[in-house]
Order: sequence, then structure tokens, then C-alpha cells
Amino acid sequence: MSLLSDFGTTTRRSSDLSKHSADVFAEAEDHPVKVTRRDGEPLVLMSQREADARAQLLELAAQLITLCLDSDHPLEVRMARLFPWMLALSPTDQAECAKSVLDAARASFSTGQAHLAVAELTSWRETATAIAAGLGSRPVAWLDRTEPVERP
Repeated sequence: MSLLSDFGTTTRRSSDLSKHSADVFAEAEDHPVKVTRRDGEPLVLMSQREADARAQLLELAAQLITLCLDSDHPLEVRMARLFPWMLALSPTDQAECAKSVLDAARASFSTGQAHLAVAELTSWRETATAIAAGLGSRPVAWLDRTEPVERP
């Protein structure tokens, strides 16, 4: 199984690329396109965004595999070593973060949708950054809805 199988990849002949390049390029902006050739192995055409997302997902996979090698500590402790920003979270949130990032990564790996894991990791990192900046530690003062509001 390759990274391209079953994840919305279409196949085009190299002659399609030369005769209808605008159509093939538009397709490649949406999803990877496998270009078959008579004189060599197929090539894959994809956007830089897609290639970067795949590289980011593979990097996360390597990091998570490394975490699994150390079983002496709970998952959230191992992940906090890898992602020090997790230390800004409460112990309960660290455990929830570790589980949700791992679940999102598994979903990404099984569906080929890199954005699932990346978005989950980014969301937790931004939450930790906000907590570290002191946001969320004070109660929110809501406006009293009974007061009339003047409109300009």
C-alpha cells in the first residue's frame, strides 16, 4: 500500500499532462495526481501544501513512534518531553491532550488526511500558549444584557 492509494488520487497519462496541462494542474491543486509513463515508473503531481502536510505527518509519526519506545512513564509525561509547551496545561489537560493528539494522528494515518493530526496538535499548542500568557485564569465579565445599548 502506498501513501497515495485510496486517498482521492487520480491517474492521468503523461500525454494528458502535455495536451491538457491546465486541467491536470487544477486537479493536482485539489488532490495528488499519478502520472503514468510508458518509459518509466509513474510520477506524482501534487501541491506544495499537500507535500508539506504529508512531510509534517511523517515527522509527527516518527516522534510518536519514538515516544512509544519509552514505557517507563505515562504517555502525557513522554509527550511533554517532546512538546514542552504541554507543561503549561494542567495534569488533567496534559492527559487529555496526549490522548486526543494520538487519536487524531491515528485517524490521519489511516485516512491519509494529515490535517487532522496537525490541527489537533496546533489547537492544543495554542491553548497552552494562551494559558501560559495568563488568558483564561480570570473569570470573564459578561455584559449585563438588561442594559440598553446605544447604536450610532
